[in-house]
Amino acid sequence: MVRDPTAPGDPHPLQVATRLVLAIGLVLAGLWILHPFLVALVWAGIFAIALWPLFRRLQRVLPAICERGVAPLLLVTAVAVMFIAPLVFLGFAVARETHFVVEFITAARHSGVPVPDWVGQVPMIGAATADWWRANLADPATAQELFGRINARTLAESAREYGAIVAHRLVLFGFTLLTLFFLFRDGSRLTEQLRDLSDRVIGIRGERIALQMIAAVHGTVSGLVLVGLAEGVILGVVYFAVGLPYPASIGALTGVAAVIPFAAPVVFTFAALYLLAVNSTMAAIIVLVAGSVVIFVADHFVRPVLIGGAARLPFLWVLLGILGGLETLGFLGLFVGPAIMAALIALWREWTEPSSRTEQARPAPARQRPSGRRAGGRKA
Repeated sequence: MVRDPTAPGDPHPLQVATRLVLAIGLVLAGLWILHPFLVALVWAGIFAIALWPLFRRLQRVLPAICERGVAPLLLVTAVAVMFIAPLVFLGFAVARETHFVVEFITAARHSGVPVPDWVGQVPMIGAATADWWRANLADPATAQELFGRINARTLAESAREYGAIVAHRLVLFGFTLLTLFFLFRDGSRLTEQLRDLSDRVIGIRGERIALQMIAAVHGTVSGLVLVGLAEGVILGVVYFAVGLPYPASIGALTGVAAVIPFAAPVVFTFAALYLLAVNSTMAAIIVLVAGSVVIFVADHFVRPVLIGGAARLPFLWVLLGILGGLETLGFLGLFVGPAIMAALIALWREWTEPSSRTEQARPAPARQRPSGRRAGGRKA
């Protein structure tokens, strides 16, 4: 029987190799073109994963006609307001106080900066700090040398430089919000496409690893961000109760620092040292004890359960992923690091645990693709 040369058959090995090289080349070219925006795209993915349950609840509340456009727009707008509003207030505050900075530098160049009374009262380091201050800041000649190069022109140039950096960050954040909108709008379809691609290329194992990474991101957001904000609220109440100046601002700073491992103790320790310097010994002790207890409970009981439990990840690897990601990728690494560790641990379990290999050998159950409409007229 003669085979029809026009009938489709198995591709030639050279064709397979050519397609693979072409695909790799196109992916690398795409990454090269998009590399200025990769950070924005990764942040959009993290926001989409973390906020997806909230987005689904919002879809159920809104009418069916608003699911595809209005629901993503509302949630993206809320994210934008949550991040941009504090920056706007901070910018107005800095602009309003700029003339005080100029007046302070001018006075320091002519008469030096006197040592504040409370500096010498700080335990252990107060005397040495006061001596250094007198030698380097209180002396007008030394202050002139230190602040002599700082003038209105250099301040304006610095302001323009930092303004350009802030503008660049805001542009990237705008791309993050734009990407987040489309991820919310088309997330369900994109998830199905990625799942089908994973099944064809890797098999059901790829889907398991992806689910572990998603669980790690959810756990990291809950364990770092939400727990850190809760620590800031609790310690902010403590700061207010003991009479620390600006308790809300210092509590917010504590909450932001609590997102980064081992950073929150630095904030409340300095707060306690300030209270000691102004002779509020009992208040300083309360701040130290309360801060230590809150951080101990959060780091040893709450976070291991939220982060490690969500992805079945030992907390040691969670901590290594957080610290390694922070060192390598900056703040973004706080979320990417645990996700990568979760993928590695999931892959290790697939290779080493007999139960995983047995489960891998079984045929995967057919997934039911969403069809029709949900109760209430919405798509499934």
